Amino acid sequence: MNDKQRAALERLIDHAQRDSGQSRRCADFLLAWWNAAACGGFDMTELWSLDDEIAADMVTVFAYLATAEKKYPDQLGYEPQFRAILAQWHPESP
Repeated sequence: MNDKQRAALERLIDHAQRDSGQSRRCADFLLAWWNAAACGGFDMTELWSLDDEIAADMVTVFAYLATAEKKYPDQLGYEPQFRAILAQWHPESP
């Protein structure tokens, strides 16, 4: 993960830990990467409801996922942040 991709991911994590509609969409996007079966997927049309900067960060992270080694966010050192996002937005999930 390069610096641009890491910065985009960290901005999305920051947004996902807030309390807004855009935060929920960021959380859904990130959690679909971590565990779509347990957390649900991400509706691509949700991009239309996001600020351009947030959507651009999602595109950057998605491009990373498409070209990178198969790594989950916890393998990149983001497990605590993703667990916090999961607890906030999907408290019923394990």
